[in-house]
Amino acid sequence: MDTKPFTLDPDFVSQYADKPPPFGFNGLGEIVYRRTYSRLDTHTNTREKWHQTVSRVVTGTFRRQQEHIAKQGLLWNAQQAQSKAQTMYEKIFTMKFLPPGRGLWAMGSPLTEQRKLFAALNNCAFVSTSDMWEKEENGGDGSRPSDPFTFLMDAAMLGVGVGFDTKGAESSKRLGRKVLKASMQKIKVVYTIPDTREGWVESVRLLIDSYLDPQACDKMYLFDYSLLRPLGSPIKGFGGIASGPEPLSQLHDDIRRVLGQQADQHLSVTCIVDLMNLIGKCVVSGNVRRTAEIAFGDATNSEYLDLKNYKVNPHRAQYGWTSNNSVFATLGMDYSEICQRILDNGEPGLQWMQNAKSYGRMDERTNSDSRVAGANPCGEQSLESYEVCCLVETFPNNHQNLEEYLDTLESALLYAKTVTLLPTHWAKTNQVMLRNRRIGTSVSGVAQFITHRGVGELAHWLDTAYKRVCEIDHHLSEAFCVPKSVKLTSVKPSGTVSLLAGATPGMHYPESRFCIRRVRVGHTSEMLPALRNAGYHTEPDQVEPTSVVVEIPIDHGEGIRSLSEISMWEQLSLAALLQKYWSDNQVSCTVTFDPAKEGSQISNALDYFQYKLKSISFLPRIEYGAFKQMPYEAIDEKRYHEMVSNIEKEHQLHLVHGDSKKEPEAEKFCTTDRCIF
Repeated sequence: MDTKPFTLDPDFVSQYADKPPPFGFNGLGEIVYRRTYSRLDTHTNTREKWHQTVSRVVTGTFRRQQEHIAKQGLLWNAQQAQSKAQTMYEKIFTMKFLPPGRGLWAMGSPLTEQRKLFAALNNCAFVSTSDMWEKEENGGDGSRPSDPFTFLMDAAMLGVGVGFDTKGAESSKRLGRKVLKASMQKIKVVYTIPDTREGWVESVRLLIDSYLDPQACDKMYLFDYSLLRPLGSPIKGFGGIASGPEPLSQLHDDIRRVLGQQADQHLSVTCIVDLMNLIGKCVVSGNVRRTAEIAFGDATNSEYLDLKNYKVNPHRAQYGWTSNNSVFATLGMDYSEICQRILDNGEPGLQWMQNAKSYGRMDERTNSDSRVAGANPCGEQSLESYEVCCLVETFPNNHQNLEEYLDTLESALLYAKTVTLLPTHWAKTNQVMLRNRRIGTSVSGVAQFITHRGVGELAHWLDTAYKRVCEIDHHLSEAFCVPKSVKLTSVKPSGTVSLLAGATPGMHYPESRFCIRRVRVGHTSEMLPALRNAGYHTEPDQVEPTSVVVEIPIDHGEGIRSLSEISMWEQLSLAALLQKYWSDNQVSCTVTFDPAKEGSQISNALDYFQYKLKSISFLPRIEYGAFKQMPYEAIDEKRYHEMVSNIEKEHQLHLVHGDSKKEPEAEKFCTTDRCIF
């Protein structure tokens, strides 16, 4: 057995050094890549180029496989691994498929190679609060009431989006658990917070448990922030600039306020969501990479439904934005009140757990996933509590024929399945992941595919491809000696990853064939001079003073219809088609609707589509200009060509030649239709 760490053949990689990457949308794809995924090369101390990023990711993937094979005492076939790795390299380089942004950023980096923080490779997670007092009821297993909250914080600080529910409020009443009083009689304990992610999370655990755990209520925690790096210091490994201790100190004060107001009362729905939202606000304020939250509550609970009614809860306007809010819908329910709220602000979304538990693809009833308890922030993955999931993105429209696409799926699944081999630092998560091995093989560019080949061909490709995905998973599971994945496919909303490949995100149609896409970069970014020299329009960010907005003209392709031409009913029908022919997990779909023309039809639409979908959300159509510097602006063909004519062709690729000594910038801005904050 070859015990040398796997390495791609250098001669093979060198062939790609001078090949122009097929970045999409007039340089937009490369701008996003340079800003977000091009890491410092550890050998040259300069920023990677695309062929080096792909090499890092593929090498990291196959080293993880090699480690798994060695740990299990299995045979490692070095020649076969090299062949499969080169195939994967070609598929990623040409953007037939792409790992998630998490993978492009972290796989093969020091974060996974040295620190072994494999949790950072996962896109999303879910945690239930229903069993937060499990230790007291079941004799103790190391669980604490703070666990759901600290899990969300830890995952969010790694860039993993997390869903959560409010069932802890029901448990609080059922078990007679109340929030404990703060008292001056408590033993005062000073905790000096280490300058680490773990230190931040531990401080929150100690504080929350001092209010919720009877075994910890004898202490009053005071915090020493002296070890935390000051404002403006670089964050190594994760990139970005430190915010100093202020966001964490503010979070501690907020936790004391929220729980103090609940003293001697059962834990409320509002309290649970407040704590989760305030943690999310702290994570973003702390300059950690982008993350996301989604809350799930009872569809009949007015307290929950009013959380984003800032006339009822004006104080929540400061942090309520940190989560999308959805309800656990039941089949056959009356949707009229929910729909009125959707008309007001686009929320709540709906999650049908009966369908998620009982079906793979919606025509295939199965009980293999009966333990799912919620979903991830974008709604494409139903998940058990503490479960994480890796998503991988394929682009059917970037393939000449179905056979080529089926071949790509083997590399895409191999990447995602590899991530399921890697333990996280959360024992509860590992317990679920080792059993489920859940992955989400997604499709993007759906609107472009339909434009060029039609809906019928899409259904044929996806149905055939799903069967191939199941075959590949069977073979990979046997090769790695692990269980087959409980579910395999999804449709994610996508964001920056689809921009790299020049694809429309997930199943969604663009605002217009011709658009301005606005991208934010730091005002000190080394890309700005190159972008300005290349002819791209830039202007100060009117929201974030440390950023600059860059405008890129994009063409989504001849014949593609704009979102305004796609009715609410057609969007729902497309989501149902994808749930039937492709996704055994879920389809992330935010239906954009005209409030005046279609608002009154939402309840009727849900009556039909509740039997064809697992989740759905809605968004009232927003006219351009409702917000400053909106991510997309529809333009006509004349203006598009005028903008393109100002861009020097030779500058559209390789805008920055790798001389920066900085890690890529952290993303803190929404890049999808609903799920990132």
